[in-house]
Amino acid sequence: QVQLVESGGGLVQPGGSLRLSCAASETIITSGMGWYRQAPGKQREWVASINRGGSTNYADSVKGRFIISRDNAKDTMYLQMNSLKPDDTAVYYCYMSPGNYWGQGTQVTVSS
Repeated sequence: QVQLVESGGGLVQPGGSLRLSCAASETIITSGMGWYRQAPGKQREWVASINRGGSTNYADSVKGRFIISRDNAKDTMYLQMNSLKPDDTAVYYCYMSPGNYWGQGTQVTVSS
């Protein structure tokens, strides 16, 4: 069973930045990975993904502000979040496929 552990969440002012990390307990080199988020009272929504070749995709709501990346040597994926808005407030979850593995989530709050 693969374990995914997110970190890097917290409270940030609008316009600020955060970098989330997702560390895997096993190699990620053959896996696709990505991020979802869930705001209070809303359904979980896809944010960004990166395949094993490094190709990336983003939801329109974060395109141009968020950057997803991976370091296969460290078995870790990242989400650099810039120009944060209050609407970005949510619990952020990382996932890995195949296998449909999920992390426990990390809270991101954007507020002044």
